[in-house]
Amino acid sequence: MTSDDDRVSSADPTEEARSSHSRHKRKPLPLWQETILLLGVALVLALVVKTFFIQAFYIPSESMEPGLVVDDRILVQKVSYWGGGEPERGDVVVFEDPGGWLSGVGAEPATPMIKVMTKLGLYPTGGHLVKRVIGVAGDTIECCDDQGRLLVNGEPLDEDDYVQRAGVTCNGPMVNGCDKDWTAGPVPDGHVFVMGDNRARSADSSEHMCTDRETDCVPGDEFVRADSVVGKVFVLLWPADRFTWKTRPETFEDVPDAKS
Repeated sequence: MTSDDDRVSSADPTEEARSSHSRHKRKPLPLWQETILLLGVALVLALVVKTFFIQAFYIPSESMEPGLVVDDRILVQKVSYWGGGEPERGDVVVFEDPGGWLSGVGAEPATPMIKVMTKLGLYPTGGHLVKRVIGVAGDTIECCDDQGRLLVNGEPLDEDDYVQRAGVTCNGPMVNGCDKDWTAGPVPDGHVFVMGDNRARSADSSEHMCTDRETDCVPGDEFVRADSVVGKVFVLLWPADRFTWKTRPETFEDVPDAKS
């Protein structure tokens, strides 16, 4: 006679394992549920990327020509300004409207894709501008030397590679049309001085400076808070034939530190 213990010990362990696995094997999700799950994961990842790393923006005006033109799509990276980092001279940055800088600037056409991305929080809403940082905290910006160049802390900027003068004789015409020199700064702590590359067609820091003729202008409105900067433009993404990596011009490497 064979005991119960003998029968248990003589059973095939491999066959028993297969039988147990078969009983506990999970059924695959239906296709529609799997699709929803994958879309949810993709949405969460996109929101994380948008919030902390990269965001897409649209160029609505001609103020950054010739490098960025109307309808260009750009990507802005936020990592450079983590941990207390701030914009540097020469960076092309996107920032929130300081107040009244966006009058007359058109909005992007509301295509179905843009509407969906906006609803999901993946596309920016509200007022944002894109300009180049010319001066940082402590800097003094002057216009202009005998070649029409801006000077930062006394050092002239060679901006021929990216500036469009559009018929004017200097790189700082928005204050007075190059008829009179001007000085801005020192830039306050926690602020930057920004200008568009299309110098005669940009409502930038230079345009918001007070002139001798104005009586109700508030000095200091020309400076942009560094903490309102969303991030730095690092690529022109679309259209594809204009795809370009954006880097800081070498001319800013020669600018000396501001005198304390």
